[in-house]
Amino acid sequence: MIKRQKASIKSCIIHKVGNKFNGTKNAFSDAIVDFDEATYHLMLPYLLKPFVSVAESYRFHHHSDVALNEINTYSEQLFKEDADFVDLSKHIVTHLFEQSNSAQIKTGDVLICHFENIQYEDYFTDAIGIFKIENKTEFFQTYLEDGNNYDILVQKGIQAKKVDKGCLILNTSDMEGKIVFSVDNNTYDTQYWIKSFLNIKYPDDSNQHTKNCIELCREFSKEVLQPNYGGQEQSNFLAKTVDFFKENEIVNIDAFKEEVFAEEDKIQLFEDYKKTYETDNKVLIRNQFDVSEVALKKQKQKIKTEIKLDTNIQIKLDVDAPDASAEYLERGYDEDKKMHYYKVFFNDET
Repeated sequence: MIKRQKASIKSCIIHKVGNKFNGTKNAFSDAIVDFDEATYHLMLPYLLKPFVSVAESYRFHHHSDVALNEINTYSEQLFKEDADFVDLSKHIVTHLFEQSNSAQIKTGDVLICHFENIQYEDYFTDAIGIFKIENKTEFFQTYLEDGNNYDILVQKGIQAKKVDKGCLILNTSDMEGKIVFSVDNNTYDTQYWIKSFLNIKYPDDSNQHTKNCIELCREFSKEVLQPNYGGQEQSNFLAKTVDFFKENEIVNIDAFKEEVFAEEDKIQLFEDYKKTYETDNKVLIRNQFDVSEVALKKQKQKIKTEIKLDTNIQIKLDVDAPDASAEYLERGYDEDKKMHYYKVFFNDET
């Protein structure tokens, strides 16, 4: 994630990208945008705000040599002082156009910006932003007619709330390459923006290891624990998982299994599921890795610890209280009603 308090736009240009499958063509600008003050102060946060909350970064990728990645190459050139900003921006739009490999890919406005003073971690850097605006919103515009009377008409424009698609390429690198952030609020084609246009992948870091492992645990709880042991066991496991990640700076998978599972048969179920999950999802869950607090916070928001019953009753458990379910919730079976039940213990209602 980045901070934008001191950020500014050095250069910005707007083009239009078409789609070769429906006969629409690109339309290029020949000069950068000259913002008036009001537009500038609305545009800057509109473009950068999405990246303030993005925890996971990417790195450029190419099957043979990352130096052949088009956007990596263009961004590298744009960071140079003698860069031809207008010409390079046209190359970027042309590359985007070439990735329009189906009729459902939307046309739209493309904004390419050179930002200064983007804060990443504890230092400031430049960044190249590429934004695609695919949807425009209808709004009413009032105007004065004949000097005395007001009238109204409908116009279409960009809604200054969230960008449809965008990436931010920082002028800084680690051992795996340039740091890239991406957002996509119109995920009608998940391959188009991330893989076809940008060709980026997650780095091999603590964010990704934390994310992979918690997603494994979440899917295991849903596909194995809940069907075979019930919602309470599923919720207990998820709460213990979050607690383990919160309490340990380094996760060791063997220590994790010993901590969250009381029975050996569940450990075996987890190990078997882990192998299948890695194969099916083409990921490797590391046996030991550093915990990313940022990734943990984001993944925790995705964890649902609700027990939904077929009698239209739901029991919501606190994922931050791993012992509460085992201590205050009891599951049983009523022979007279021939139904399962939960018994909840408490002192006061709040």
